Parts: sequence; C-alpha cells; structure tokens
Amino acid sequence: MNASNEPGLSEETIRIVKSTAPVLQEHGETLTRHFYQRMFRENPEVAPLFNARNQHGGTQQRALAGAICAFAANVDRLEVLGAAVEGIAQKHAGLGIKPEHYPIVGSNLLASIQEVLGIPEDHEVIRAWAEAYGFLAHILIGRERSIYDEQENAPNGWSGFRKFVIHHKREESGVITSFYLRPADGGGVPPYKPGQYLTVRVPDGSGATTMRNYSLSGAPRQQEFRISVKAEENGYVSNYLHGSPEGTELEIGPPCGEFFLDPEVTSTKPLVLLSAGVGITPVLAMLESVVKSQPGRQVVFIHGALNARTHAFGHAVRRLAQAHPNVSTHFRYSDPQSGDDGHDSEGFINAELIESLIPEKDCEFYFCGPKPFMVGIYQQLLEWGVPGSQVHFEFFGPKEALVA
Repeated sequence: MNASNEPGLSEETIRIVKSTAPVLQEHGETLTRHFYQRMFRENPEVAPLFNARNQHGGTQQRALAGAICAFAANVDRLEVLGAAVEGIAQKHAGLGIKPEHYPIVGSNLLASIQEVLGIPEDHEVIRAWAEAYGFLAHILIGRERSIYDEQENAPNGWSGFRKFVIHHKREESGVITSFYLRPADGGGVPPYKPGQYLTVRVPDGSGATTMRNYSLSGAPRQQEFRISVKAEENGYVSNYLHGSPEGTELEIGPPCGEFFLDPEVTSTKPLVLLSAGVGITPVLAMLESVVKSQPGRQVVFIHGALNARTHAFGHAVRRLAQAHPNVSTHFRYSDPQSGDDGHDSEGFINAELIESLIPEKDCEFYFCGPKPFMVGIYQQLLEWGVPGSQVHFEFFGPKEALVA
C-alpha cells in the first residue's frame, strides 16, 4: 500500500493526518473510550461484534488507540502497516464484518474526534480524517472480500457461520478441555493453516449472541475441528463451552488468522516453537503439521506452565518427539507442586534457557502466551537481532505494547 499512488488520498490529507499523530498519541485512549461508548449508544446493533471483556478491561481501547496512532504516523508510507492491515482484515473476517459496518464505525469515529478534541465538523482535521478513513476502509473491505471468497470456495468451505456439534470433549489439564467439532450437516471441514483460529458464536442469555476466537489445536483433520479452551474466570464463552455437553450445537466461523506456519513453504532454518499456558494451542498445531510436511527439519518446542495440573498436551508432545528424532522438547514449570514430574526445569522461560536449547539464533521463531511471556520473548529476539521476517507471534493489542 502506497498512499501517494492510491486515488482519493491527497497530499494535503496525508500532511494533516500525519500532523495529528502527536495529539492522538496523547489523547488516544480517551478518544477510543469515548468512541466505543458513543457507538454502542448510537448503534447498539454492532455491540455483539465486540468482546465485552476486552472492553471492560480496556484492552480493546488500547489496541484501537495504538492502531489509530500507527496509521496517523505512517499515513505517508502505508506499506509499513501491511501486516497490521492483514491482521485487522483477518479479525474482521472471523467476526463477519461487512461493508455496511464501516459507515457506522466511521461516523462515530469522526464524531468522537470532534467531541474529544473540541473541533467543529467542518474543520480541516475532520475532513482529512474522513478522507483517510474512507481510503483505509476501501483497502480493508477489498481484502475482506477476498478472504470471504477464499473461505467459501475452499473444499468444504463456507462464509458466515455454520452449525457444528460438539462431537467429543476431552480434558487436557485441570483448566483446559478440547472440543472436537463436526458439521451438523454431516459434511467435511476445509483445510486450514496451523496456527489459525475459529470464531465461536453462542447465545449471550439476553437474546443476542457473543463471539470469541479459539486457536485450532491440531493439524488439519478431514471430518472435524479441534479447539482447546481454558476455562477463564468470568469468561462467558469459555465457561459456556466447558458447561456444554457433547451434542451441543454451536455456530462456527471459517478458519482465519495471519499467525500460521504455512506447510507449503519449506525452510532449512531450525524452527523454535515457544508457548506458555493455553498459548500452546496454535504452536501444537504447528508442531503436528511440520513433522509431516517437513519431516527432517530441526524443531525445538519449549513450553511453560504453572505445574502439572495446568499443563496440557505434555504426553502428546513427548510422543511426537519420541517418534521424530529431529524434534526436541523442554517443559518448564513456574510453580511446581509436590510430586510434579512432567517438567524439565523450574522458573520462567528466559533468554538463558532458550540459548541453551537452540542450535543457533538464526532460527524461525513462533510464540504465543500471556502478555508478560510475549513481552519477554519479543524483546529478547530484538536484542539478539533476529530479523523481523523470522519472528511470528499471536498477540491481541498494539505491537508497541511488546516493547513498552
């Protein structure tokens, strides 16, 4: 994406929008809090598209503030934001965002800028942001249309939401349960890239619905999907799933997400898979896939858990390592209990541990887990000088939060 080559985005707009970056940096979260409150008041029909828990915790507001600031700062070189735009488009496709939603967001965003910054509707800043928002919306709508077409045209594919049944449940640890999902119509499921996620839509008890994304926790299967869900305190959807018996019907969106290991792309670099807690789910799918698609590739799998009670998939990972000599594993517990024997070391995953386990730093790194874990890994890889093209992660929120 290059703003100067795209019709409809003038040099004057670029100048004005870029000039707003400092004030947006200062007032970004105030603006986004105001925006969400205003939009849910004026357009309550879009509320089910948003995660109420992230709203209450401020995560959604901080993520949007970071995205707005990044857009303003880089409006003259939008190619820098290509990965971020792809991530937004994938999230939107998972939620079923349609072109008709964009005017709702745009009108409330522009009104919020006016109200928070105290400027009139005909101010040059509002005109510039209206033009810039329309430009960005055009890019996102086009990319999302392509994603929907890809989903619908895939073998056994569909767009929107499809009814699935919980065919089988299996406890993986004291807090994580796997759900094996099969289409209610008896058909098959489409292929997906390991690391991608499904969107699960369930009734919210008020006559509406709510949605959450859950990583697919295994290599593709022909007749079913598997997601593995942690029962979160105050997590409505996770607890809804954990309380649902086999046979329960769910609405499921097609596989989405830009955090994946492409089995069709081969590499000779060692692969390092790092996870903590329930972050094991997408990297487990990568592990199961890579041992089939690249059977000789060196793989290092490092996982952190509190203790044996919360550690999911330990036996499955060890079995894969035993069957594939090119795979090595290390499990570290931060709070081991008496009698725990499923780990190799104690403490948190840190640079010293990773260095001791990888053959060299010129590796492909994929990681997922809680924010403190993510921050530590990301900062360490930056310090080591690992190229950005070899660093892959799943993180909800502005990327800047990983280096804060």
